[in-house]
Amino acid sequence: MKSIEISDVKTYVESNIGSFHLKRLQNLENLKLSHILERKNPYLFKAKNILTAHDFVKTLLDAHLSSQEETIFGDFLEGLAIFINEKVYYGRKSSAEGVDLEFAKDDIRYIVAIKSGPHWGNSRQISKMKDDFKKAKRVLRTSNSNLQIVAVNGCCYGRDNKPDKGDYFKYCGQKFWEFVSGNENLYIEIIEPLGHKAKEKNEEFIEAYSQIINKFTLEFSQKFCVEGKIDWNSLIKFNSSASKLKHTDRVGKGGTK
Repeated sequence: MKSIEISDVKTYVESNIGSFHLKRLQNLENLKLSHILERKNPYLFKAKNILTAHDFVKTLLDAHLSSQEETIFGDFLEGLAIFINEKVYYGRKSSAEGVDLEFAKDDIRYIVAIKSGPHWGNSRQISKMKDDFKKAKRVLRTSNSNLQIVAVNGCCYGRDNKPDKGDYFKYCGQKFWEFVSGNENLYIEIIEPLGHKAKEKNEEFIEAYSQIINKFTLEFSQKFCVEGKIDWNSLIKFNSSASKLKHTDRVGKGGTK
């Protein structure tokens, strides 16, 4: 075991955080209004009494971006955790399905599925993770039947005060970062490096975001407003009608990316 230097973390972040900001911006620039309108619940917007095209579009876009950014940043944190573990325990990215990290410590082989936060999946997804752990264990034991293997669901933030789940352990937040690094304070120490060029990158994002809001608001007004009011019947038909093609044609032609 080696200790991780925060300077190594800073170097990794500075070299790789740009990919998060780039994917975040590309995700925004590649959006189509029709795409997110089809995937969000229009009844919810009506229940919230949203009356203007701008408010509707902003609420719709913010909800979409929030879920997308969680996924994109989760991928970045997964890479950071693997990098740190490689430095400390010589861990590596796993090739097993559903397993992100493998490493050995104290004569135990750990297989780790990394998620962003503790509330990442439903019962079916958790069952799939447990099945993936079982398959990975069988493969690893083909060459060494006596190998002691421990499965871990690691979550980059949050907490779980009952980590022993029977088939696997669940380490969240501080416990996860200490698990992969041996440093109980790492979960705090990584905060500052993650802000590398954040202000500069966010200003670029806000400029693009504002343009998309304006474009989508105009498009939404043209397609789904009548005499200045949101035409909820037309919107519901576009989102949920069985005759999807007809309503898709209405928005699809000249749609804004």
